[in-house]
Amino acid sequence: MECVITIELGTNAVRVFAFDLSGNVVGSAKGSYPTFHVQPDYSEQDPEQIFITMLYVLKNLITEKLHPQKYTVHSICFVASMHSVLAIDKHGVPLGNVITWADNRGKKEAHDLKMSDIGKVLYSATGTPIHPMSPLVKIAWLKANDKERFDSTFKFLSIKSYILQQLTGEYVIDYSLASATGLLNIHSVQWEANALDFAGITAGQLPQLMSVFSTPGKLRKEYQNSLGLSAQTRIMIGSSDGCMATLGAGTWREDKATVTVEDSGAVRVVGRQVLRDDKQRFFNYLLTENYYISGGPTNNGGVIFEWFAKQFGDFGVPFDTEQIMDNLIREASNVRLGSDGLLFLPYLLGERAPLWNANARGSYFGINIKHERQHFIRATIEGILYEIYSIGKILQEHRAINSLSVNGSFATIPFCAQIMADIFNLPVSMASNSNSVGRGAFLLSAIDMGIYSSFEEAADSTTIKETVSPRDGTAYAPYYKIFERLSTKLEAEFEEIAALQQRV
Repeated sequence: MECVITIELGTNAVRVFAFDLSGNVVGSAKGSYPTFHVQPDYSEQDPEQIFITMLYVLKNLITEKLHPQKYTVHSICFVASMHSVLAIDKHGVPLGNVITWADNRGKKEAHDLKMSDIGKVLYSATGTPIHPMSPLVKIAWLKANDKERFDSTFKFLSIKSYILQQLTGEYVIDYSLASATGLLNIHSVQWEANALDFAGITAGQLPQLMSVFSTPGKLRKEYQNSLGLSAQTRIMIGSSDGCMATLGAGTWREDKATVTVEDSGAVRVVGRQVLRDDKQRFFNYLLTENYYISGGPTNNGGVIFEWFAKQFGDFGVPFDTEQIMDNLIREASNVRLGSDGLLFLPYLLGERAPLWNANARGSYFGINIKHERQHFIRATIEGILYEIYSIGKILQEHRAINSLSVNGSFATIPFCAQIMADIFNLPVSMASNSNSVGRGAFLLSAIDMGIYSSFEEAADSTTIKETVSPRDGTAYAPYYKIFERLSTKLEAEFEEIAALQQRV
């Protein structure tokens, strides 16, 4: 029997799934790794730790689950979170840690570029909003602030490019992940000359561009032996987590949007044309030459509720964090819609769409003497989902959206899915397979194998487990209007408090 393995290099963990050729999960495994915040605005990870964790999890899955069931691995498809940057020397050795999407150290470089004439040109050419998340801005920061490392760099890679180089010896990046760097012209599908000039690098310092269906080469012999895989096992370069979450959720119609909320979150739509937005509020990422994934990301998804649980949950008993979060949600369900006038701005990690303000800060607003812990719990959940709605709202200016498909550990909590349906006033569906990123990678592999003839056919194979309908589609509107006004009115105060922190 043959199977397909998908490897997701996520923000905080690697997730490995094995699917039979009918799309059923026959095995899965997960391994976590930390993020280091060595200074304010810094967010880094150890690339070697990620690689070793990935190998360990993959080997365990193969030896403990696949080989005993007599499965042969046909292919391995890779998926990764976007916007990472790793500098390596000419020997392929990392020059420090990998800088993740959450890193905000390039705030000055991003601001200066956004205010310049070339900033608008680059947004139009690359589809990537100008923000410290962008590898373009990260590299420019290295050039200005870490010249020794910048001058010693042979290539600038994503974490997936580094992993693939370790496994195959080739420096490659797929069109999809490349389109999230701010360095790729999504119209010509070539590295953008103006972006290279701004970053101070050449195209030769970036990986080779490849289609999401391409293979960089065979596994090195030592990994064939250690993993127990054949030389014929196809290594598929794959795509980004956002694109695969959209495919895996079955969202391939222009009247439907995908909402993903894990640690971070995003709202996405798929189409054959770039969505133009003069305010530069959302991204347009390339999947293949014929499809674009458009939408906006938030820094502040499930990680914010986890923060609340760690700070204010009841750890007097030996429950784990997930159990504590479940208890908090049950407590929040006793509070009326709108949290009795308590609002939460969830910008604990700055914010991307639609504010694109790395200095945004969190706040509770409207506190009165009657508010108890349960109100703060519900307000926190509602604030996270108001932020999700604020992204969907700007997409609705460009696209008629009639339904949502949600995925991710936070979005698929029934309580949260119901609130989302009420805020959007749209039906919300959840697929049978909760991990839409892994399923999307399987579907990409299945298209490559000829099991499906198109993205549309592959997406239609996703079965829906449950659909939640809105109960009162207007009740949240007045609360959201206040949330929206506060998010913009406090911009000056966000900047002032951030400046004070920099002086400390």
